[in-house]
Amino acid sequence: MATLDNVNIAKTFGALLLGGLFATALSGMVQVQGIVYFRFFPKDPLSLKSSVGAVSLLDAFHTSFIWAALWEYLIKDAGQPVDIDAIYWSISLSVVVTALLTFIVHCFLALRIFLLSGRNWFLTAPIFGLAILRVISACATTSQMLRYESFILFGHHAEWLFTTGLALSTAVDIIISVSMSILLNSTGKDAPSMVPVLNRLIMYTFEAGFLTSAGTVISMFFWIFREQNGLIFLGLHFVIAKLYATSLLITLNGRRELGKTRGQRVWVTSAARPRVTDDNVEFAPSPTQRTPNTAKFDIEISVEHTVEYSSDDLPSSNSRPKPPT
Repeated sequence: MATLDNVNIAKTFGALLLGGLFATALSGMVQVQGIVYFRFFPKDPLSLKSSVGAVSLLDAFHTSFIWAALWEYLIKDAGQPVDIDAIYWSISLSVVVTALLTFIVHCFLALRIFLLSGRNWFLTAPIFGLAILRVISACATTSQMLRYESFILFGHHAEWLFTTGLALSTAVDIIISVSMSILLNSTGKDAPSMVPVLNRLIMYTFEAGFLTSAGTVISMFFWIFREQNGLIFLGLHFVIAKLYATSLLITLNGRRELGKTRGQRVWVTSAARPRVTDDNVEFAPSPTQRTPNTAKFDIEISVEHTVEYSSDDLPSSNSRPKPPT
């Protein structure tokens, strides 16, 4: 039977504890960002608000699963290092919750690309397809983890499932980041006045894509070489879901800051047509009438000045002012 003398505490219990603590800190940021979103963007479409609500709820479930697993590893099984190989139900469910949360974020970004590209299905269909495959892979991974309940057995029989899920997630992140950057850059050529805002959007896109893809790649690396690195991959996997949730909410809440770049606030419509208004930064509903197959990124800036007169204030065209008596 294994003892504490031949188990690397830092790479097993330590990795899980640090990963859980960092993931919990990020979860707090996610919940705060969610509150900020509902506070400042009450006029966003119901579908978008529902997505944000789902992300916040899934994040809360994910955090609870992390701490249920830490309780099993660090408290319930304290002094029994042989059980560090066990896959508890909470670990298995955290994998599928991570995939569902990732899927929501990927779909949101893929929809933006679809609208920015003038409804180009050839560009966005592969993104949706890979995102769906990632969820299927995660569901299969969860089922096999529940079946084997051991990292050694799972790695022997179904290692490729977990690796495939992480690889698919990384591929989607890269495709989304490159596509968004190209589309936003081409938009700047048609709208020079929006270049500062678009540059910030490109920066946000690269930062979010880099963080999420880097997290999945590093986790996949430690998973493949887990014999030398213990459970470091699992501690990193705890954090991946938080990175996706944070990237989505920062992107949405960052619209207020983007508006300040031009001295006004930007109103990004659900059809990806930015407007400038004076009151807020929101995703407005799509116009009821739209020219089909329009790939152009329009900039609409309207200034309205309304002056109302009553009929008594307007002099008659046939009358002249009477001299004083």
